[in-house]
Amino acid sequence: MNSEHGFQEVVWVELGERRYPIVVADGVLDRAGEWFLQVGLSPGSVHLIVTDETVRAAGYPERVAASLGARGVTVKTAEIPSGERSKSLEWAAKLYEAALGAGLDRQSSIWAVGGGVVGDLAGFVAATYMRGVAFVQVPTTWLAHDAAVGGKVAINLPRVKNVVGAFHQPRLVLYDPTALDSLSRRDVASGLAEVVKHGSIRDAELFDRVERLGESVLYLRGVERVRLLARSCAIKARVVEEDEREAGVRAHLNLGHTLGHSLETLGDYRRFRHGEAVAVGMVFAALLSEMWLGAAPGTAKRMAAVLERIGLPTGVPRDFEDEALLRPMYSDKKTVGGKLTFVLLEEIGRAKTVRGIPAETVRQAIRRHRREFPDGGFPPQGPGD
Repeated sequence: MNSEHGFQEVVWVELGERRYPIVVADGVLDRAGEWFLQVGLSPGSVHLIVTDETVRAAGYPERVAASLGARGVTVKTAEIPSGERSKSLEWAAKLYEAALGAGLDRQSSIWAVGGGVVGDLAGFVAATYMRGVAFVQVPTTWLAHDAAVGGKVAINLPRVKNVVGAFHQPRLVLYDPTALDSLSRRDVASGLAEVVKHGSIRDAELFDRVERLGESVLYLRGVERVRLLARSCAIKARVVEEDEREAGVRAHLNLGHTLGHSLETLGDYRRFRHGEAVAVGMVFAALLSEMWLGAAPGTAKRMAAVLERIGLPTGVPRDFEDEALLRPMYSDKKTVGGKLTFVLLEEIGRAKTVRGIPAETVRQAIRRHRREFPDGGFPPQGPGD
């Protein structure tokens, strides 16, 4: 819709008294102070921005702080190193000390300005500091449009991802798509994996749209980009409304994440982007869907074709052994009683959580995946550009 500031989309997450808006609009970073007041945060308390070194260098936290300051809000800033390794107990402890030192009280809020790592860590600290203070998500990456919505916040342990966490809904999500213009093509592609995921589990028309756009989806700007992001966020919002604490359908948002988390763990959280690992995991899940659920033959190939046109990998790296991929799956949050659980596709646009898949079936699927999608497509070393 149009506003006095230009085109914007506002998606509400309807959770009763805890309902909150997701505001998607070019330039909304500079309207943070306006939205601060609209959602009823306290201008009399100190508020903390958490960001990382990369995002701070781009100037986004300063723009948020300036907008808040113009409304008379006192703001402090804490910076963490960029990368998945900052999602740790060590950095959570440092942020607790930063919050205490800045004078945050129970009417304060913590603002996460950055990508998914910043949002997860800052949200975890907000959920636990003084038994919970208000939290605002300001995602600056494509990938974070998924992580910023829904209130799942977490940190990692050395051997497993996101196993220590909480549900802590934000009071507000401000998404300025112009922040995405500074991202590399690889980071844009990684984030688009989550858009493909949302279409795959619940919105076949969204999947079809990305399929039609092909490579051009990487270069969307203006109204078209705002609309695509808002639609993807709306899918996440509807799922969260139905199942806030992941007792049922919210698990569908983990499509591709079971194998994806194995890849991230084996890659020491540095070798692959999150979206790259999830892309491979989605192709694997589609293949397992054909084998176990009777999904239409060719579902995995269709999934792979969409992801490859965006520039994402679809095959398992050759240097990862089958058993090494299988082991982390037993630590996955969806696994109960040692029974492997996967989110699979009955068809594009309709997902199902399936428990108790035999390990041997998963091994067979890994072997078939290697045969049908032999090119891992990952950089051989390091995080890449």
